[in-house]
Amino acid sequence: MLLLRSLVFYFILLSAAVFFGFLGIFLIPLPYRIRSQFFLCFNRVVLAGLRIVCKVDYEVSGLENLPSNQPAVILAKHQSTWETFFLQLFFHPTSTILKRELLRIPFFGWGLALLRPIPIDRSNPREALKKVKSLGLKRLEEGNNVLVFPEGTRTPVGEVGNYARSGADIAINGNTHIIPVAHNAGVYWPMDTIIKRPGTIKISIGEPISTEGKNSKQLIQEAKAWIESEVESMTR
Repeated sequence: MLLLRSLVFYFILLSAAVFFGFLGIFLIPLPYRIRSQFFLCFNRVVLAGLRIVCKVDYEVSGLENLPSNQPAVILAKHQSTWETFFLQLFFHPTSTILKRELLRIPFFGWGLALLRPIPIDRSNPREALKKVKSLGLKRLEEGNNVLVFPEGTRTPVGEVGNYARSGADIAINGNTHIIPVAHNAGVYWPMDTIIKRPGTIKISIGEPISTEGKNSKQLIQEAKAWIESEVESMTR
């Protein structure tokens, strides 16, 4: 039954990607606000399909820590594909740092390009870092939050990846706060199988981390300590 539900969900996801990606082509000349709101309907469809078909819901704690008066850098745990859909929608307007190959996926990538992402070339780390810093600062100045998965790639539940400092560098250059985000989405949307497991994903939003008087190493260590502690408490 779980396999059947998961297959139905993926049919919904792929159908929605084709629909919104194709129509999104015609919205390219329109203002960012309109383009992004349109394609984020795709995220809503995915999350609704997951909830209705696969019985995977979510609950958020720490709402009082949401950025209110200025854009922030969001540093989030990366366990699955789920958080890429949820966090883009939840922290909108948000620009996500992602591998440029995603923009080449037919339909899905076309729509993703409407959200002012920050695409990087992983084959050239030095140039990628320069682009992340410059374009990340530009996105903050435009009024967007910047979403960073500091581990760079998905990590299995229970494992900890290497936290890159690029997100902290953007926050320092932009003179803004870091918002750490922890979750246990990998338990319900595992990275090694198509099967989705019923349950409620927990998302915890931490208190803003000030960049004042701190370097990128100190900031990333502080964010990592909080995120991993929260994730561990969720998966006990």
